[in-house]
This record gives sequence, C-alpha cells and structure tokens, in this order.
Amino acid sequence: MIQSTGRRRNAGKERIRELYEGNTSRAHRFRYGLFVFDLTTILFIIGTSFLPRSDVVETIDVVFGIVLLADFLARFWVSRTRMQDLLRPSTWADIVALASFLSPIVGEGAGFLRILRTLRLLRTYQFLSRLRRDSRFFRQNEDAILAVTNLVVFIFVMTGIVYTTQFWSNPDIHNYMDALYFTVTSLTTTGFGDITLPGTTGRLISVVIMICGVTLFLRLAQVLFRPHKVRFPCPTCGLQRHDPDAVHCKACGTLLNIPDEGY
Repeated sequence: MIQSTGRRRNAGKERIRELYEGNTSRAHRFRYGLFVFDLTTILFIIGTSFLPRSDVVETIDVVFGIVLLADFLARFWVSRTRMQDLLRPSTWADIVALASFLSPIVGEGAGFLRILRTLRLLRTYQFLSRLRRDSRFFRQNEDAILAVTNLVVFIFVMTGIVYTTQFWSNPDIHNYMDALYFTVTSLTTTGFGDITLPGTTGRLISVVIMICGVTLFLRLAQVLFRPHKVRFPCPTCGLQRHDPDAVHCKACGTLLNIPDEGY
C-alpha cells in the first residue's frame, strides 16, 4: 500500500515536472498559459495601483494569490535544485508578492509588495528558444523586445520603491501616478523639479534611477538603431550574430548554413 502510494506520488511529480520542463506540445501550451497569466497579473497590478481599494479588488487579489501559490508550490515540489532556488532573488520576489496578494492588507501601502510581481517577467526568459521557433516577429525583434521588457520592469519596480518610501513623508507623492511621473522624469534626466525626493535616501533613489535608467535607455537605443543581425551559432567559434546573407563567419571564416524563413 505504501509502495503504491509512493509510485503514484512519483508519477504525479513526473507529470507536473513534464509540464514545467518537458518538450511536449502539452508542456508548451501549459507554459504559454502561465506566460499569459503572468501578463494578466502584471496588468492587474498596474491597473489597480491607481484605483482605490475595494472588496472586489481584494477578492481578485486573493484569487490571484491562490493560483500563484499553487504555481509556486508545484515548481518548488518538482525542482531538482531547491536550495539553489531559495537563494535566487526571483524566488524571494515571488514569496513577497504571494504574501501581498494573500495577506489581509487593505490600502495602497501594500502596493510595493504587489509591484514586485513584475519581476516575474524575468521567468519568461525560459521561453526564449520556443518563442524563436514559434514567432517570426519575436525572432526578428528579440533584442528590442527584451530591452523594452527590462526597461518596463525597472520603471514599475522603481515606481513601487519611490511610492513606498515617500508616500508617508513626501507631500508631493500622493499616489502611484505621482511616483511614476517622478520615476520617468528622473529616468529620462528631464527633471522638471516639481517633485523631488528629499533626504539622503531620496537622493540615493534618484541617483539609482538616473544611472540605471540612462543605461537601459542607451541599451534600447543601441538595439533599435544597430544593423539587423540574425542569431545563428557558428559551429567553430560560437559567434552568435551574423549578417542575414552571411555565407562565412566573420570571426573564423567557417562556412555557415543559416536557415532562412522557408527552412
């Protein structure tokens, strides 16, 4: 009886692991579903950040939290490297986000915890190889899409930090829109001056926003304006990017066989 229960448990674990790590059509559909759910969650976080809290929003929070908790426990259960997973910042971001969804906190004070959910976008990077296969648009614009994703994640995480640290002490920060406005003006180095963050902590936050924001903007501009390249690993030296009509690798001269869209 015990052995039968153990076999069923192991079989169930393997089925769930196949959904998260497998290469079957069902696994790919499952992970795309998680991807869509992640995007829906992020849109919900952003949208409700500018609305007053209500019973409806609180109920949806709990529903999202239950689904996210089931996803988190399933991934942790089938993981082969649980201790390493616990050390990853994305894991702790998930835990904090789960706490904010499931805890009975009412009011905008929990906004920073909920905005950490945007870091979950980083987990979708495991879909890169599949997205390259399934989406021609993604293959052609991969670097730009990832650069925009990094920038958006940074903006909303920093907005959450600005709001949480300034809401109770800064009369210029009344809501998330004020925090977002300050983040974007600092990130672009526009600095209108109508909203400032006083004190040492506020100045340090402003410096981080400006330095990281300029770096991300430059990265995005570099991606958008540089010549188009195709991604294909050279079998000899491993160079990843080549001209679309390249016949030989520029680095080592190896003959390439880059498949075109009709491959």
